[in-house]
Amino acid sequence: MSPTPPRRLRLGMPKRMFSQVLLMQVAIAAGVAVLATGLFLAPLSEQLDDQAMRRALAIAQTTAAQPRLAEELKSTPASADGPVQAEAERIRKASGAEYVVVMNVRGTRWSHTNPAEIGGHVSTDPRSALSGREVMEIDSGTLGRSARGKVPLRDTDGRIVGAVSVGIEYDSVRARLIHAIPGLFAYAGGALAVGALAAYLISRRVQRQTRDLAFSDIAGLLAEREAMLHGIREGVVALDREGRFRLLNDEARRLLGIGDEAVGQPLGTALGEGRTTDVLAGTVTGTDLLTVRGQRVLVANRMPTDDGGAVATLRDRTELEQLGRELDSTRGLIDALRAQDHEHANRMHTLLGLLELEMYDDAVEFVGEVVGDHRATAEQVTEKIHDPLLAALLVGKATVAAERGVALWISDTTLFPDRLIDPRGLVTIVGNLVDNALDAAAGTLHARVEVELRAEGRTAVLRVRDTGPGIPAEQRELIFTDGWSTKKPPAHRKRGIGLSLVRRLAERQGGSARVSEADGGGAEFVIVLPEALAEPGLAPEPTPGLVLKSAATTVKEESR
Repeated sequence: MSPTPPRRLRLGMPKRMFSQVLLMQVAIAAGVAVLATGLFLAPLSEQLDDQAMRRALAIAQTTAAQPRLAEELKSTPASADGPVQAEAERIRKASGAEYVVVMNVRGTRWSHTNPAEIGGHVSTDPRSALSGREVMEIDSGTLGRSARGKVPLRDTDGRIVGAVSVGIEYDSVRARLIHAIPGLFAYAGGALAVGALAAYLISRRVQRQTRDLAFSDIAGLLAEREAMLHGIREGVVALDREGRFRLLNDEARRLLGIGDEAVGQPLGTALGEGRTTDVLAGTVTGTDLLTVRGQRVLVANRMPTDDGGAVATLRDRTELEQLGRELDSTRGLIDALRAQDHEHANRMHTLLGLLELEMYDDAVEFVGEVVGDHRATAEQVTEKIHDPLLAALLVGKATVAAERGVALWISDTTLFPDRLIDPRGLVTIVGNLVDNALDAAAGTLHARVEVELRAEGRTAVLRVRDTGPGIPAEQRELIFTDGWSTKKPPAHRKRGIGLSLVRRLAERQGGSARVSEADGGGAEFVIVLPEALAEPGLAPEPTPGLVLKSAATTVKEESR
């Protein structure tokens, strides 16, 4: 077997965000500490030099101010036991200076720390001080490098008779600097420790909030989120805790009819007041909540998030609702055909009985009445309602009403021309209201639904009355709300859309939809559609009212 190759130690950045953030923050804190220490040490050396030179200058000024020093310099020779040397040594020892040198105008020393140097020429150029200027400098002399201060020495008449030079040992200045470094490093280390602890706490918080993901994982998640949000066919809306839009994907913008400018705006500002705003804000709770936005029927689900915000999904059910209504229409047609089949069977049985009884004349009369009844019903509807779609709808609804034991009555005042701008919209309104009225009236005594359609200039007025239980006053506005219904929803779709669509279709044309109590009980819906007709027409005299009913109903009534 081949030996296992040794593992190589790989150095590099850690993968976890916690480790990376901690490492970067500690590095930043260390860098800041080093930089601050360096920036502090750089001027500290200059400050210590300046302090030493100013101290030397102050001692020199004090020495030169001695009242007898200038006179003793002029009147005594330069000697180790002279009064100038004695005074200079006294001041040196009292001030802690390295040396105090008093010289005449030729630069000859009258005092020095080393008595052997007395009488000799000073080692540095004294001309600046002898010319009357005060000098501060760092220089080297017979005693080594020192911080120096030089001032002119004047007699009582103000004439320069010499100069005083004072030196501070430079090693003491350097010692002060070196002595300050450990304390400075201690402060820097403490600051670094505090910074490292703060970095650790911040990194731990970042770790909890990011669930210990790596930067690459977060970048991947963001890329996947963008692809998912813009690729799915559901609208996704994210809200913050203040109810402002935080995120909108492409489908949500399309369904809600808003743009990128809505991001950051409150719900009420971007969408306006209404059920859609209430659903997204969480005022209305539940699952698969229906709402209507513009011409779209939406299903919304809202899920709160841990930060106090929420994420809502929107699905477009407009086409599904249309298919559901087409299915309802198909079922209504099937019910009508079943009713006609039932009527046809009754007619055939009646006709067979008349023929078996050899009542041939009665049989001929019965067949004529049956055919005439159907022809009269359709003709009378078309005489009152000239729009073919509305007339066909009401004839079909009459058959369904007869099957359910409800009389569908066309009001005496009905007269409607064939000049509708949006006939399909009015068909939707009439169909919804008649269906609801049939549901309400079915099973009641003397069940009846009355439809009235009138044209007032270019305005269409629709009234639908029923003999049902009516609608309580406190619910008369609520019934027009999206998703509100007292009926059990069918399997293929949701309820609570019909009356909402009725009101929206009316308001889209600048009209109104309202409900009140009908005379004698029941509900009365009134729809007003301004400018629903292409041009005003003259209304002829109204014809007597008629009841739309099936032939089977006629036979039953005649047989009583």
